[in-house]
Amino acid sequence: MQSDVIAADAKDLGRALCVVTGASRGFGRAVAADIFRLLQPRSVLLLSARSGGDLRLLQAELIAANGGKTGPAVECVVADLGVKEGVESVVGASKRACREDIDHLILVNNAASLGDVSRYAKSFTNMSEVDSYLSLNVSSAMCLTAGMLQAFPHHPGLKRTVVNVTSLCALQPFPSWALYCTGKAAREMMFRVLAKEEPDLRVLNYSPGPLDTAMQAEARSSSADPSLRKSFSVMYAQGQLLTCEASCAKLMKLLLQDDYTSGAHVDFYDL
Repeated sequence: MQSDVIAADAKDLGRALCVVTGASRGFGRAVAADIFRLLQPRSVLLLSARSGGDLRLLQAELIAANGGKTGPAVECVVADLGVKEGVESVVGASKRACREDIDHLILVNNAASLGDVSRYAKSFTNMSEVDSYLSLNVSSAMCLTAGMLQAFPHHPGLKRTVVNVTSLCALQPFPSWALYCTGKAAREMMFRVLAKEEPDLRVLNYSPGPLDTAMQAEARSSSADPSLRKSFSVMYAQGQLLTCEASCAKLMKLLLQDDYTSGAHVDFYDL
């Protein structure tokens, strides 16, 4: 259901090409659903994830919910963004899907993984394990963003927006979350640099808050640090976790109002 926050705003996101990574479940799925409703006809929503079945189910649901009206096209790309070929497939599919002139390019870098939180930093001696984590969580976001910006260069009449789904972990250390905190911090700094380098670009680091997702369930059960595990369990038991839909509504409001400082870190609780 469309949120009241979104419905209250008369604007939309234009005739856009919008790419959402990690779109098959959780926050990425909520983002895809809300953005779909805010795109003008002849737009393209390109959904990427590793799970083809879940992507196609979402695609069918979005099209069905449109009730036969002319709306955005919905394309799916099954890709592992942890490898070069996966990133290239998303960029290539974006270029093929965008057959009309667009006035807005939107890239939502949502795909990410928690990593092994059952261990402390001193246990990570295997470089290939760390490299694999960083490939998916840092390198892919950098290379995908660069590829999209090159494929759709700045020109008059084209607005370009890049969203990085970040976390409090980009700013604060969480014991036993060395991989996740490192990845989020590196990724956020990369997008802050991008905002400085590309003044025409709109860059947003959005932290969605503690979400009630499968990743959060894994954190509650697997985190090596007992105090962190207890904290998450208490939040869950007391109903303090956020729904993906509630957090996504605030992201949509940010995108529609477009008055944030490019490159800024904006948390759910800041709004």
